[in-house]
Amino acid sequence: MTDSSRKQAAPCGAWTSPITAAVVAAGSTPLSGVLLDGADLFWLAGRASEGGRTTLLRERDGRVDELTPAPFNARTRVHEYGGGAVLAADQRVWFSNFADNRIYRVDPDGSEPVAVSEGGALRWADFVLDHAHVRLVGVREDHSAGETYPVNTLCALGADGSQMVLDQGYDFYASPRISPDGKQLVWLCWNHPRMPWEGTELWLADIAADGSLANGRLIAGGDSEAIVQPEWSPGGMLYFVSDRSGWWNLHRYEHGVVYPVCPREAEFGLPQWVFGQSMYGFASSDEIVCAYIEGGVSQLARFDTRSGALTAIATPYQDIRDLRVSGDTIAFLGGAPTIAAEVVRMDLASGRREVLARSIEQLPDVGYLSVPQTVSYPSANGRTAHAFYYPPTNADHAPLPGELPPMMVIGHGGPTGMASSTLKLATQFWTSRGIAVLDVNYGGSTGFGRAYRDLLKEQWGVVDVEDCVAGAQYLADQGLVDRERLLIRGGSAGGLTTLCALAFHDVFKAGASYYGVSDLKGLDADSHKFESHYNEYLIAPKARADAVYAERSPIKHTDKLRRPMIFFQGLDDKVVPPPQSEVMVEALRKRQVPVAYLTLEGEGHGFRKADSIVRTLEAELVFYLRVFGIAVPSNLPGVEIENLG
Repeated sequence: MTDSSRKQAAPCGAWTSPITAAVVAAGSTPLSGVLLDGADLFWLAGRASEGGRTTLLRERDGRVDELTPAPFNARTRVHEYGGGAVLAADQRVWFSNFADNRIYRVDPDGSEPVAVSEGGALRWADFVLDHAHVRLVGVREDHSAGETYPVNTLCALGADGSQMVLDQGYDFYASPRISPDGKQLVWLCWNHPRMPWEGTELWLADIAADGSLANGRLIAGGDSEAIVQPEWSPGGMLYFVSDRSGWWNLHRYEHGVVYPVCPREAEFGLPQWVFGQSMYGFASSDEIVCAYIEGGVSQLARFDTRSGALTAIATPYQDIRDLRVSGDTIAFLGGAPTIAAEVVRMDLASGRREVLARSIEQLPDVGYLSVPQTVSYPSANGRTAHAFYYPPTNADHAPLPGELPPMMVIGHGGPTGMASSTLKLATQFWTSRGIAVLDVNYGGSTGFGRAYRDLLKEQWGVVDVEDCVAGAQYLADQGLVDRERLLIRGGSAGGLTTLCALAFHDVFKAGASYYGVSDLKGLDADSHKFESHYNEYLIAPKARADAVYAERSPIKHTDKLRRPMIFFQGLDDKVVPPPQSEVMVEALRKRQVPVAYLTLEGEGHGFRKADSIVRTLEAELVFYLRVFGIAVPSNLPGVEIENLG
């Protein structure tokens, strides 16, 4: 790494960097679905070169094999977001194939996958093996009704393809788990209008001799208690994660009573956007290995169920997901500020770690990587908001004497999600060029307890915006960034935050909207079953929705947009169709506000083509440089910006 005294001074934003738009577009391999079955370790990997196909890999005795060769695509669309597409048990694997929705089995002899379900209009997810009845038990989503919403049930799938509905009547089901003795089944369910992080019910039933359920009873949860990840210990004790204390903490169900087992102001669970998430598992009947989140950062630990002792396990990771445990072996997805997401196997006895797969094989030199600082700062109405601040970092360049850097504020999507500190090249693209980044965990984000998550209730477009605005002002007040060069960008839901911040506040000097939501009412018309009532939580119940939509939709307040903006829009976008962006662009154009508009053929809601990513990222950089009067490097393309003198 170059000595700081030898760095060349250059205007912030114009630093040369090896993290080019092409490097960002080349991207990373999406990794997910970590599983353990004895000594075998499995994970899912995205194949961008094969149309985004997801394939299942297995590591055994130092050898990695692909179990789902093309054209198989190990993915499910239950709840649309999927997850829980693979089961590994007894040296066999079952997976849902995206193209035909059929479940396939892979046998130990390595033969071709064999279909075990009919697929078609039936989608499956989150299945487990019922040894006693030689069948799978999972969530079935029936789309045979056509235009109406699908029907979700808890269903068993026999080895011969026969099906038995075990429970029905709720809008959604998740997490069926069979006790070690095979005699009981536990599961989660919930109804509209709740999302699963608002309230779920935990049910327990006996499995009868014929495989049906008997003596079903509600044992925990309700409208305002969100439960995730029920699991059985090897000794047959039922554990789960509940936020009844205000935090997603571990609990145990014993003799009809629920006991908190590890009270802590930390999150041992995640919102159920997808199936199959895991934040803990059992090393033995008396020891749990868990990951929990404090202040937006993950920690790995061992928990003794007898003594109540929680003991940290040292790792270099600050973001830990998909944790699986089998005796002294654990596996997980780990990431950190200088570590892109990777599949890790760890031996608890020795502490030895082995990396089996990396999402990015070749990382830039550490001298070009910005390590974020965790910041908490005051926001509106006495709130405290949280974010990761990335200072500009480049091995070869430093700001001009007395220059403060511009800063870009980013709000994550979801909006019930969270920003993590795991290395992202898309962030480093900006910081390595001299532009600071603030990645905001605004009110409503996961990782900070139930009360913080509920701050966004009926406040989307308000609280998230206020926290982004306050974060920008806070960093400027600290003398770390240039108050006159504050930027905000976002895509989809983050685009709404961006547009609202520019329409209703006067802090940011420019912004970028990637297929941003400008008309809230339009979201209702395009929503699928899982999210069809989400806006009732985020914005307003239906009785008041129209008035609040009009109040908060930027498309109704285009007269308030006075700052330069660049819009990026896929012409095939059905979620946020082009007219939403075009109305905003035309309003700025008419009022002589600097504006640029780039459309992309063949792109929908989210850009997937490498050349689209390169084109938009470079155009966004050029836009900021020209708005701030910084010379544009000759290797960057020209961008048409209307009304810019």
